[in-house]
Amino acid sequence: MNQEPEPRVRPTSRAMLGIVAVVAAVAGWLLFDRFYGDIPPLPLVPGITLVVLAVVEGIVARSTAQRIEHRPGTEPVNPLAVARYVLVAKASSTAGAIFAGLYGGALIWVLLKRGQLAAAADDVAPAVAGLVGSALLVAAALWLEHACRVPERPDDEDDEDR
Repeated sequence: MNQEPEPRVRPTSRAMLGIVAVVAAVAGWLLFDRFYGDIPPLPLVPGITLVVLAVVEGIVARSTAQRIEHRPGTEPVNPLAVARYVLVAKASSTAGAIFAGLYGGALIWVLLKRGQLAAAADDVAPAVAGLVGSALLVAAALWLEHACRVPERPDDEDDEDR
C-alpha cells in the first residue's frame, strides 16, 4: 500500500522572511533613488495602519493561545478559525517583511539625502513609522502562527504516526 504523506503547513521560515526583507530593501532603495521627486511625499497613515494590524493580530494571538490551552474562562476555539488564523498569519508575516524592506530601503535613502533635499527630511518620520509598523506586524504574525499550534500532550510523545 503506497500511501502519500498528508499535506502539512510548515512554520514560516524566519530566514526566508529576512531574505524577502533584504530584497525589498534593495528595491525600496532603487525606487527612491530613481523616482524621488516624481512621487508624492511618504504619508504617515500606512505606518499607523501597520501598527493597528499588528495590535489586532497580537490580541488574536493571545486569545487563541489561551483558548487552545483551555485556560479557565475561555471557550474552545473552532478548528476552522485556527486554520484561517494561520493563513492570515503567514500572509501577514510575508507582507510585513516586504513592507519592512521597502520602508527600510526608503529610510536609509532619505536619511542619507536629508541634508541635500528638504523633502527627504520630511519623509524620515513616515519611513520610521512604516518600518516600525512592519516589524511589529511580522512579530505579531509569527506570534499568531505560534499560538495556533496544537500543544503536545504527554500521551502523544510515544505516537510515531503523528
